Amino acid sequence: MAAYDLDEQEKLGDLKAWWSRWGNVLSGIIAVIALAFAGTQGYKWWNAKQAAEAATLYFAISEGINKNETAKIKDATAQLLEKFPSTGYAPRGALLAAKAAFDAGDMATAQTHLSWVVANGKEDELKAIGRLRLATVQLDQKKFDDALATLDGKHPASFEGLFLDLRGDVFKLQGKSADAKTAYEAALAKLDPKGQQKQFTQLKLDSLPAPVAAVIAAPAATPAAAPAPAAPAAAPAQGAKK
Repeated sequence: MAAYDLDEQEKLGDLKAWWSRWGNVLSGIIAVIALAFAGTQGYKWWNAKQAAEAATLYFAISEGINKNETAKIKDATAQLLEKFPSTGYAPRGALLAAKAAFDAGDMATAQTHLSWVVANGKEDELKAIGRLRLATVQLDQKKFDDALATLDGKHPASFEGLFLDLRGDVFKLQGKSADAKTAYEAALAKLDPKGQQKQFTQLKLDSLPAPVAAVIAAPAATPAAAPAPAAPAAAPAQGAKK
């Protein structure tokens, strides 16, 4: 029995020595794990709360558009972009608000919201949509150089056809038919063959005026030959009976 107690005491002594050496480290590791778990859970909760509040503002923008309440659209958009810029609702709400402003003729507000999407959006597809719409607003204001600079921005390959098509529109309004033709032809090579946009681009290409050089080089139509004069009637033979 004494041997058993001695053995237990040795084990306890070893345990105490181990704990004395490693106890603080182990406690620290446990604390870090606990804090990390709590932090993860807290971050998830915070993200969920942010998303819920952002969603409320996004739907407020949508409702304001449906009811044509300009003040509500502006207020909800301002809060969404200021308080929840990192959520997926922010760029989508900005695009909605920009379209409402554009439809109302408020180009300055539309340009502000679209520029925000281009500068702050996290999703490449949404940024590309923002660029296309921003270039459209600039084109509407006849800011041709600004529109071309916007279209030069980085965008996914799947949007290339649309970007080229809009470049063609800019060149066409500038009176640069040759450049517009090049852009439209390049767009046709990129657009979905079965998509409706390709038909529109083809119509725009077909409507371009023919180059001046081609008109000059075209042969003039040959005028119709004048009919030959009728031959005079033969004189009656001499001595013919009257």
